[in-house]
Amino acid sequence: MSSSEASLAPGEYHHIEPEQAYHAAKFGMWIFLITEIHLFAVLFCVFAVYRFKYLAEFERHAQTLDWKLGGLNTIVLLTSSYFMVRAVDSAQRGLNGNCKTWLNFTFLCGLIFLAIKAFEYDTKFSHYLGPSTNIFYGLYFTMTGLHGVHVIAGMAVIWWLRSLAANNRFSTTYYTPVEVSGLYWHLVDIIWIYLFPLLYLIGGIK
Repeated sequence: MSSSEASLAPGEYHHIEPEQAYHAAKFGMWIFLITEIHLFAVLFCVFAVYRFKYLAEFERHAQTLDWKLGGLNTIVLLTSSYFMVRAVDSAQRGLNGNCKTWLNFTFLCGLIFLAIKAFEYDTKFSHYLGPSTNIFYGLYFTMTGLHGVHVIAGMAVIWWLRSLAANNRFSTTYYTPVEVSGLYWHLVDIIWIYLFPLLYLIGGIK
């Protein structure tokens, strides 16, 4: 299977060079991912600066986070990335039924992640801890909330891909939407892998 043939839906080959469209789609996604990485890199730097300035307070507040729930969410997202890889592989082989199944599993993992995060938020709010409580919780809710928005956006895309797979839209010559969406979902996973130790583990476990 040639990657250059995977950029267009059937019927569009006469209008755009397939290889050019395929690389344009991947290049566009990588540019978008780089901007997202810069966004979270700034937040990581802000967190590091304030943690250095208020070390004792940050470690005390980090201990109020449930690292077991954070660890569980890490496992859930890593599992979802595996399912996404299987979905991409199925789409590349034109196995729409399998692709839909793996996308369903990926979507389910996203739901579980959000449910666990909602439980954590509810626990904090019930103890009157919110974004305005102090700088630690301000950064905690900002960073995890922004990441949660990315998870929701990814789930919306996965639901759209699921409908395409249900209509047998993917084939050995057309799978680019699943491939570039998979890149986005892996970014969501990677960002959480950095957020988890930064918020829950460093200074949080005694």
